[in-house]
Amino acid sequence: MYAIVEIAGQQFKVAKDQKVFVNRLATEEGKKVSFDNVLLIGDGDKVTVGAPAINGAQVGAKVVKHLKGDKVIVFKKKRRKGYRVKNGHRQALSEIIIESIVSSGAKKAAPAKKAAPAKAEKAKPAAKAEKAAPAKKAAPKAPAKKATGKADDLKKIEGVGPKAMEAMVNAGIDTFAKVAKSKPEKLSEILTEASSRLAHLVTDTWPQQAKLAADGKWDELKELQDKLDGGRA
Repeated sequence: MYAIVEIAGQQFKVAKDQKVFVNRLATEEGKKVSFDNVLLIGDGDKVTVGAPAINGAQVGAKVVKHLKGDKVIVFKKKRRKGYRVKNGHRQALSEIIIESIVSSGAKKAAPAKKAAPAKAEKAKPAAKAEKAAPAKKAAPKAPAKKATGKADDLKKIEGVGPKAMEAMVNAGIDTFAKVAKSKPEKLSEILTEASSRLAHLVTDTWPQQAKLAADGKWDELKELQDKLDGGRA
């Protein structure tokens, strides 16, 4: 039996006991994890295709370890402009081993049911009809206050790109000081909720870098970033 499943924004063809390298997962080593976005399951001559996912299907796996991939050189050049930029990048990966493939019957978290509205009791007829008092108009809601402070250029943090900065600003983390007070796990959660393409970013050193930037210690920040690769030591 094999399956095609989406993991951290990528699609993989997996089978039981197979080792797979995926974008970094926010799960500790040795912990189990499950993926329910199963697109296809093949069992011999029987093939089940989802629309887009198969209802009740699930792939169970175990996180073996976290690691970084081979270094990739990114070189940019503009003709006749004297522009040359050379950067190295090592992708943050997680090694997982597939433990089970369930084609149906997997339990998913059921959405909370809304309480049924109570039925209004019928009013008994009164001896004399009374005029209903006019309903008071609801007071208009005060408009939300817009942030007056200017957001910092969070892209100066090693590993933060335009999309990552946009996700943090939308979450209310728009200054170096706020990033410095945030935990790496919280930043990873914000990026993952914003887009699965941002789930692989490593946020371990972002608060430390932001603290130096907030204090204006740019020389110390540059020394730290020279030792980093993609935001990770």
